[in-house]
Amino acid sequence: MGKTMSEKILSAKSGLDLKAGDIAWVSVDKAMLDDILGPRIQIAEHLPKLSSEIKDVNNVVVISDHYTPPATVKQAEIVKFTRDWSKEQGIKNYYEFKGPCHQVMAEEGHVVPGTVVLGTDSHTCMGGALGAFASGVGSTEMLGIISQGKTWLKVPETILVEWIGSLQKHVMAKDMVLHTIKHIGHSGATYKAIEFVGEAIEALSVDQRMAITNMAVEMGAKVGLMPVDDKVKEYLQDKGIDSYEAYSSDPDASYYQVLKFDASTLSPQVACPHEVDNVHDVSGIKDKAIDQFYLGSCTGGRYSDLEIAANIMKGKKIADGVRLLVSPASQSIWEKACETGILGILAKSGATILAPTCGVCVGLHSGLLGANERCLSTSNRNFIGRMGSTKAEIYLASPATVAISAIKGVIADPCEIKE
Repeated sequence: MGKTMSEKILSAKSGLDLKAGDIAWVSVDKAMLDDILGPRIQIAEHLPKLSSEIKDVNNVVVISDHYTPPATVKQAEIVKFTRDWSKEQGIKNYYEFKGPCHQVMAEEGHVVPGTVVLGTDSHTCMGGALGAFASGVGSTEMLGIISQGKTWLKVPETILVEWIGSLQKHVMAKDMVLHTIKHIGHSGATYKAIEFVGEAIEALSVDQRMAITNMAVEMGAKVGLMPVDDKVKEYLQDKGIDSYEAYSSDPDASYYQVLKFDASTLSPQVACPHEVDNVHDVSGIKDKAIDQFYLGSCTGGRYSDLEIAANIMKGKKIADGVRLLVSPASQSIWEKACETGILGILAKSGATILAPTCGVCVGLHSGLLGANERCLSTSNRNFIGRMGSTKAEIYLASPATVAISAIKGVIADPCEIKE
């Protein structure tokens, strides 16, 4: 019987011949700590003397992204603690004001095919787009990881999701993953690996693939994985990375479940309050009034996301009485979008351009929702209270859907745009 990607990676990192269901000690290649669940929680509150026990500071990455730029004194003090502790421990891989941690991890070359990457943020699974076994862990579990350099993992069973066909114009990767979540459910893949394959996946840029693996956790999955192809290799080569072991599932690998979808029949999707699997075709909820539109986050703020939004919005204005917030997924994306004029186009349309940050998505700063307000967002969660008031409503959609909807002031279908 052949092996899946997860079985191969964890076998290699444990030195054992593992199969789904096995539990083993696994070496961790990169451990990522963020400001919200990282050093402040682990060091200050649980194990004050852990600093002398870090196994390898070169394998530790610390990223301040949730509380940056700080909006309160408490947030500023948390970021300062994170910054100071990282400096004291000699951690060179410290990043601040660079953007959401998952995008920074990929851009800075910390996510490599065939490696195990664990972080104190559930959307660490985004790294699976680059062929890594990437997953989120809790703060106390991270204590053991940075002190031992390894952790105890169960090898997950794998759900194979195949996407055939070609997407129509203005239908995006975000629509693909929302449609997948609709069918699997918000807990249907609990502690499973989801492997995304097929010609429609292969046609996507690495940028867009990340939007899919990022949301694997919204189905309860441990990891979301994609095979390493020439596009991924080129992405890594641009960062000077050419030495790694890329794994792919064997033809006779055993899967927990196999799902097949046709991209050519897919229409824009919207996740409605208050569950990420409450997904509908945009045609069924068109014309719902929206107060705030959000284009950004580690799910919908990459360069290709901003570019498609700018192409839709060029020469147009957002509707009266609404607001559009734009937060690029990293500082480098911010700079590129500025240099190419994309941010200028969005700003002229009426958008407010923000720093690269997690603040809006997680409801910490930079654009919270008030009671009875609605937001259409490119982010990854729409739980009650996620972006502000518990009486607000959050809808999730693609950058194309958010862009056309911001112009109209209501949820709209980007496929109806007349060229």
